[in-house]
Amino acid sequence: MSSKENGRDKPVKNPIHDEQLRRQKAEELGAEVLGISRNELYLNMRFMDVALARFRFMPWNEGKGLGTDGAAVYFSPMHLLRMYKSSRTAVNRAYLHMTFHCLFAHVFDTGDRDEALWDISCDIAVEYLMDSLYLHCTYRHASPLRKKVYRAVKDHMKAASAQGIYRMLKEQEWDHGALCAEFYVDDHSIWRNEGTRQGSTQRKQQWDEAREQMQTEMETFAKESAEDAPELYDQIRAQNRERYDYREFLRKFAVLREEMKVDMDSFDYIFYNYGLSVYGNMPLIEPQETKESVKIEEFVIVIDTSMSCRGELVRNFLEQTYAILCESESFFTKIRIHILQCDDKVRQDKVITSMEELKSYMEYLTIAGLGGTDFRPAFAYVDELLAKGVFGKLKGLIYFTDGYGIFPVRMPPYETAFVFMEEDYRDVDVPPWAIKLIVEPEQFTADRRQ
Repeated sequence: MSSKENGRDKPVKNPIHDEQLRRQKAEELGAEVLGISRNELYLNMRFMDVALARFRFMPWNEGKGLGTDGAAVYFSPMHLLRMYKSSRTAVNRAYLHMTFHCLFAHVFDTGDRDEALWDISCDIAVEYLMDSLYLHCTYRHASPLRKKVYRAVKDHMKAASAQGIYRMLKEQEWDHGALCAEFYVDDHSIWRNEGTRQGSTQRKQQWDEAREQMQTEMETFAKESAEDAPELYDQIRAQNRERYDYREFLRKFAVLREEMKVDMDSFDYIFYNYGLSVYGNMPLIEPQETKESVKIEEFVIVIDTSMSCRGELVRNFLEQTYAILCESESFFTKIRIHILQCDDKVRQDKVITSMEELKSYMEYLTIAGLGGTDFRPAFAYVDELLAKGVFGKLKGLIYFTDGYGIFPVRMPPYETAFVFMEEDYRDVDVPPWAIKLIVEPEQFTADRRQ
């Protein structure tokens, strides 16, 4: 359409068409901005090439900021352009922030938690990692609140994680509103969308593969870069390690033996009834009087009570171990458990022969020792008990510790496992004859609810 003005045709403006063009242009510019940010991050962290390139860029006109479901970065064009105009570093941080959320499975691990508190914890975890990198393209001055939170994280755990920070925020009093204002970057509501949950398993697997490749890069071609990012490297290694089910692990210490018990599972009623009907009181088959059972009989639990192993962790470990051992199918008629408290000496040996004794022990638990860590005295003490014939059939020893101590040189004549809680986990080389088990407190919590 056109109108005449001074003898010339003049185009008639179409507001709807113009708005569509402006929106399309903003979306194109937004995608270009994210591409620039991705490339800048890649130049500074080449070992993250696969992870950084995993995203598609999707306009999110109904949204008010940025967000990701693990497959795409959703962006409000005008919000992103204003952010880029205000601070190019802010866009870089947002892109890396969302990448870390996916690498450490925050997007896929909402779980049975307080949603608001979990969101804050995830944001603090990834911001802590970013600020530990000291990259020019992502550097921002830390506020007093941010410094205070980081100090608390360092005091509370050895390797920062969203799970550990979540527990810290539940145990301590913090202004959650102030934390949200300080650490908020992206919209986490998209994590809980129905569409996000439907494809989460496949996307998580893809990010797991990217994270494993990232660790390989950091250990080989980008080794110098990895040395400049120790916090990130530790978190990548911790996230990539194999997970274990503590309940299944404990069953490995079970002993197979014959127990006097009628085995109804192997009893055939057809032959039994046939004999009674034909021969009167003479059945052709009778129930077996013994049954093979796989149950825990004897083992030793050693608690490292050195200063580096906190009392609440000891209590949590024993409480959850007790819950697992309380299963009705976990014991022979008689049991014998030695619970040793040991730092650089064996401080206490509590013999447990019943569930009542174990429950009483847990109720009045006191930590003895708190000196240095030396694993050898506990093993020497158990060897003495074996020599005296105290144990009938000792299957294994579980040592709950932070791992910083002197290990025995010789392999003991029983299975040995060193158990680390994830929140205090740092990679420790245990002797080749021992099992290294890293368990998550959330796993124990789930076991307690079952």
